[in-house]
Formats: sequence, C-alpha cells, structure tokens
Amino acid sequence: MAQAPSTQENTEVGGIAGERLRSIVERIERLEEEKKALSSDIKDIFAEAKSAGFDVKVLRAVIRLRKQEPAEVEEQETLLDLYRRALGM
Repeated sequence: MAQAPSTQENTEVGGIAGERLRSIVERIERLEEEKKALSSDIKDIFAEAKSAGFDVKVLRAVIRLRKQEPAEVEEQETLLDLYRRALGM
C-alpha cells in the first residue's frame, strides 16, 4: 500500500513552497483589486472637479507639484521661466 505524501511534499514542488507562494499571489491580487477601486474613486473625483468648473489638467499638475520638495519646484519654475524667455514667450 502506498503512503500518503508528507506535508513537506504537499507544500513544496521543485523547491518552491506552494502555500507561501499562494499567500503571496493572493495578497497581490487583493491589492490589485484595491488599487483598481482607488483608481475608480480618483477618476470620479476628477469628474466631480471637472463638473465644478476646475481644469483637470491643471489639477493634476498641482498634485504633481505638491509631491515634490519646494526647492525642486523652485528650480523647475526657474528653468521654465528661463526657457520661456529664451524662446521669446
């Protein structure tokens, strides 16, 4: 009579711990679903802003600027001004 495979054999295939791998994959899948829901919520907020008369493109630029350090923003604004003047704008 053949023996049932040990627990080690059930969880490892080719040196890969099956339960650990399954746990990681499931966690990533849950986070991907949360990310999808958050993206949908953000899209709805931008639609709300647009319907309230705000320029979505400018809002995105403001959000991007708020993520940066003040010195970095100042440097970019200085370069933008320099480039505009060089182009006669």
